[in-house]
Amino acid sequence: MTIALDRPTQKTKSAQIREKLGYPVIDTDVHTQEFEPAVLDYLEQVAGSAIVERFKEHLPGASRFKWYKQTWEERFNYRTNRPNWWGRPTKNTLNLATISLPKLLHERLQEAGTDFAVVYPNLATMAPNIGNEEMRRAVCRALNNYHADIFRPYADRLTPIAAIPMHTPQEAIEELEYAVKVLGLKTIQIPGYVRRPIPAFEKYGKEVANEVVWLDNFGIDSEYDYDPFWAKCVELKVVPTTHASSQGWTTQRSVTNAQYNHINHFAFAAEALCKSLFFGGVTRRFPTLKFAFLEGGSAWGASLYADIIWHWETRNKEHLLKNNNPANIDREELMRLYALYGGELVDGRLDKLGSGLGFHTDLIAPSEPGELNEFADAGIEKPEDVRDRFLNHFYFGTESDDTRVAQAFNRKANPYGVRIKAFLGSDSGHWDVPDITTVTANAYALVEGEIITEEDLRHFLSIHPLELYTSLDQDFFKGTAVEKEAEEYLVSVGR
Repeated sequence: MTIALDRPTQKTKSAQIREKLGYPVIDTDVHTQEFEPAVLDYLEQVAGSAIVERFKEHLPGASRFKWYKQTWEERFNYRTNRPNWWGRPTKNTLNLATISLPKLLHERLQEAGTDFAVVYPNLATMAPNIGNEEMRRAVCRALNNYHADIFRPYADRLTPIAAIPMHTPQEAIEELEYAVKVLGLKTIQIPGYVRRPIPAFEKYGKEVANEVVWLDNFGIDSEYDYDPFWAKCVELKVVPTTHASSQGWTTQRSVTNAQYNHINHFAFAAEALCKSLFFGGVTRRFPTLKFAFLEGGSAWGASLYADIIWHWETRNKEHLLKNNNPANIDREELMRLYALYGGELVDGRLDKLGSGLGFHTDLIAPSEPGELNEFADAGIEKPEDVRDRFLNHFYFGTESDDTRVAQAFNRKANPYGVRIKAFLGSDSGHWDVPDITTVTANAYALVEGEIITEEDLRHFLSIHPLELYTSLDQDFFKGTAVEKEAEEYLVSVGR
């Protein structure tokens, strides 16, 4: 059944602000909801009806959240974290329909003051986390086919992510090549981590092994070498982005309060991946590859950037050897001071000196060459290297009304007077954006409230997303509504 829409485009406040800005507004995180019957058709084509029936059991609203199937006693016994509920905008029916109908979203995008948007469909963000390999790969493939088809007519303003599973580098490369070479998709989403069993606990049975896991973040200490996947991203000119959750981690495991579990959960998961890529040397080995972390805001990025520099300044190898090496201690002088000032507290026990001062030379002496230098893989030799390996590689999606973006743009506080690369990731389509048409107006309110400057806003809405998505592919915006502006940007930066 076809329904004719006779709805004139509204001249919203966001649209009016966009006209005054003089540069394109690019939203890097617009959420959409798949039309379930159509998705199941695609899944059947990929993997058959048996997989479809198994997948239906795990769709949201069925048995996706085991919390709803447990008694209160079971919830506390297992410390099952309470999940979110009612996550869609329902007050305005038009807004609800907008997130599931590409034609309507395309029509209304300019009412949000937005010229171009990267789309993160809900099931696609979850698919790479499916534990069963057959199901995971089939669902990712079906969703990528589905989204490539339904968004293709609207490519001038909308581009969907491809869901890339990462349990092994090989499966990641296979789906990446299919998504880019066959489907023509140009943006991707990877999970922030893979839950892997800890071998020492497998002897206690499957139930224990499923709970006692470690998180593989594809960089430091990973089970696999993911460099072939990162190299493939560079070869195919696609930027890895992530939209990971940490709900269920120890700090997000309230049985009764979903808001306790939700606050900062995207930021915690993103930070874990970011640190892994940095300390694992990925940004050193792939100098042209950039990464984007969605929906966690940018305040954590500013904090992590400063924290890594501080740790390097106080924990680099030379500093440790000079200031913290137990071999530096003048034990004779230390004994004299203890005898002089220790009194009865130390009387008769000076032979045990050292056991309470944290300098156990026999325990902390490096067992392998280079062990003291935990910045070696990242290639850090001076604090400016931290700036370059961090700032030139990491981008942070931030909602339009998140005032904490001020931390990202606080050039007085950020080491070396830099802007952390925050950009607009509105999260439209979810509960925190009940009206898609408010996005650009909300962002501009940050300037009106003197939280950020006009120049900061331009970086937030335009320069940083242009920089990110053209970093590997200068033709990323070719054929889109912002093609001309993207070309002008590339000329302005000498590319």
